[in-house]
Amino acid sequence: MPEPSPDAVDLREARVPESAAGRRFDAVLAELFPEFSRSRLAAWIRDGDALLDGRQVRPREPVRGGEQVRLAARLQVETAVVPQDIPLRILHEDDHVLVLDKPAGLVVHPGAGNADGTLVNALLHRDPSLAALPRAGVVHRLDKDTSGVMVVARTLQAQAALVEQLSARGVHRQYLAVVVGALVSGGTVDAPIDRHPRDRIRMAVREDGREAVTHYRLRERFRAHTALECRLETGRTHQIRVHMAHARHPIVGDPLYGGPLRLPRGASEALAAALRGFGRQALHAETLEFTHPASGEPLRCTAPVPDDMLALLAALREDAALHAEAERARRW
Repeated sequence: MPEPSPDAVDLREARVPESAAGRRFDAVLAELFPEFSRSRLAAWIRDGDALLDGRQVRPREPVRGGEQVRLAARLQVETAVVPQDIPLRILHEDDHVLVLDKPAGLVVHPGAGNADGTLVNALLHRDPSLAALPRAGVVHRLDKDTSGVMVVARTLQAQAALVEQLSARGVHRQYLAVVVGALVSGGTVDAPIDRHPRDRIRMAVREDGREAVTHYRLRERFRAHTALECRLETGRTHQIRVHMAHARHPIVGDPLYGGPLRLPRGASEALAAALRGFGRQALHAETLEFTHPASGEPLRCTAPVPDDMLALLAALREDAALHAEAERARRW
C-alpha cells in the first residue's frame, strides 16, 4: 500500500480590513483567499493552520478589523500516484480548465483494486502540475462504467469556483440513459439518497437520506425500452441509477440496480444479443455546461454518444420497426 501523500505548505499572510469588523472569521478568510473553497478554509481554521493575530480561533469567531491573518495552506501532493500515458479525449482545454470525454471502463481515482490505470494517472501524465491540486483537479466524478463529459480544474482558483458552482446547482449536467420500459412521458424523481443500510456498495432511496432530484424526458421510445434525457439537479452517488430503479425503470445493463435481464416478447436474435452483450449501465454524460471560472462566460461541452450505446439504440430501433411492420401486415 502506498504511503500517504505529503502536504505541500503554502504560507500566506493578509490583514483583515477594518470594514469587516463583527463578521465571522471563516467568512472573512474566504474573501481574503477566494482561491480556496470555504470547506477547506474551515478545516484549516479548525486544524490551527489559519491564525488570527497568532491565535487559533473558531471559524465563527468575530473579527475586530485590522488583525493579521497567517494561513498555512496545506495542499496534498499526489506523489503516490504514478503518471501514466493513457490517451484522453479532450473536448476543451485552456489555462484554467480541462474538459474531457471519459470512456466507459476508466476509473476516476486510484483505490482498492485500481492502484493505477485511472483517469488521475492519465491527468498527471498530461499535466504534472495537477499533482499540487487536491484530487489532481477533479471536481466531480463519473462511475467507472459511465461514459461522458467531465471537467477538471487546472488551478486552485478554478477548482474552488467549480466546486462552488456545483454546490449552488449552477452546473447543467445532462445524461443519456436507456431504461427498461416504454415510458409515455417525462417526469421528476425527488427522493433522498444515502448508503444502503446493509449493502455498503450500493446506494438507496431513504427517508433520512440527502436531497436528490432527477428530471427526465423522453428522447426515443421503443417497444419495451426508452431512451431518456436525464438532468441532475443534485449530484448524489449513483443518483440517476438509483432514481430510475426506484421509478421501476432501471437502466439497461446496470449490474447493481438493474435486476435480471428482461427481453421483450418476440425479441429478434439481434436485439437479444445486443441486450445480453451490453456489459455496463447504458448511461452517458452527454452535456456539461458551467460558467468559466476565469472569463465568467458560459462554457458548454458535449461528448458524442459512444459506439456501444449507438449499437444498442440501433438494435432497439430495428426491433421496433420490424414489429411495427409485422403488425401492419397482420392488419391487412
